[in-house]
Amino acid sequence: MEATAVKPGASKSGAGLLSATAAALICVAAAAGCASSSSTSAATSTPNAAASSATPTPSISVSTPAAAPSMTLTPPPTAPPACPTSGMQVKLGQSSGYAGGVYVPITFTNSSTASCTLYGYPGVSLVTGPPYSQIGLAAERDTTTPVKLVTLAPGATATALLQIVDALNFTPSTCSPQQATNIKVYPPNQTAPVYLPNTSEGCAKPVQTMFISAVQAEGRAHPMITASGNAQ
Repeated sequence: MEATAVKPGASKSGAGLLSATAAALICVAAAAGCASSSSTSAATSTPNAAASSATPTPSISVSTPAAAPSMTLTPPPTAPPACPTSGMQVKLGQSSGYAGGVYVPITFTNSSTASCTLYGYPGVSLVTGPPYSQIGLAAERDTTTPVKLVTLAPGATATALLQIVDALNFTPSTCSPQQATNIKVYPPNQTAPVYLPNTSEGCAKPVQTMFISAVQAEGRAHPMITASGNAQ
């Protein structure tokens, strides 16, 4: 049987065909990669282009609101001078009890020969002595009654209402009850006190048991006191 001869050039042609096919595949892959890259680049750049062409958002200016004006306790400059402690007679009025405590008016009478003014809150605390020593916290300001300038002619009277909460409302360990001998009172805007005998019981520990209103012209009832003078 005669063998079939293989031409020398036939293998070269097959190899060339394979090479050409591989090259074509590489080119196609490369072309696909280039196309993909171009497409991705175009897609990526589109939002930037849209963003750059969009109308810019106007900036908003935010201002900090001004703080509410603080309530000054300085009388108007055209008002008569403040009533000094030495020119007043300070007394405790008739107390009015309620469940859990008592209300005590503090009266300020102009004992001088000239008109003067009271404006704001007295400073009030329970003390022992003499020598005087404060018991616990001083009275806290009760803002129920508005602050108004009170002008006192000679002999006229103004009143501030003191609320004293019964120390027995608190446990002894919280309050540490202590009996007072006096109530110490500073008239509004004054630095000289007066001592008024009183045996109320306060808390030696920092428990708030007293509240004081702003001074009012005589005849103005405190909101917590009825017309009959009894606590609500």
